[in-house]
Amino acid sequence: MKQIEIPSKKFLKQAAKDFLNFQKGNKFFVFYGDLGSGKTTFIQAICKELKVIDNVTSPSFSIINEYHTKDNKIIYHFDFYRVKHLDEVFDLGYEDYFYSDNYCFVEWPEKIGEILPEEIVQVKINVADNGRRILEIN
Repeated sequence: MKQIEIPSKKFLKQAAKDFLNFQKGNKFFVFYGDLGSGKTTFIQAICKELKVIDNVTSPSFSIINEYHTKDNKIIYHFDFYRVKHLDEVFDLGYEDYFYSDNYCFVEWPEKIGEILPEEIVQVKINVADNGRRILEIN
């Protein structure tokens, strides 16, 4: 397990760099944390480091957003918060995304736990009393 501390927003860029340097080729990440803990904000910082040219926003209503990088790679960003039944995820054709060998960032993975791939990196975002974020990466 690795921990990354983010004392404030001005440290997001460095935290995203540290996160990516630690990953060694992993591309599937699931993010756990309460509402407002900073999951989307941290994913935005990661995408910026990956040179995404699109606007990175929460896919809470669309469930999935597709982003493109300067070097023509694709990144998928999921938000399963509003999913009520796994059938909704099956209808998306999730396997095409999950097993594409592109970066996948998943918010609210607990909603779809039984269909997550075996090879994932779990990221838990904890919010301390003073507002700093602590990422626990497994």
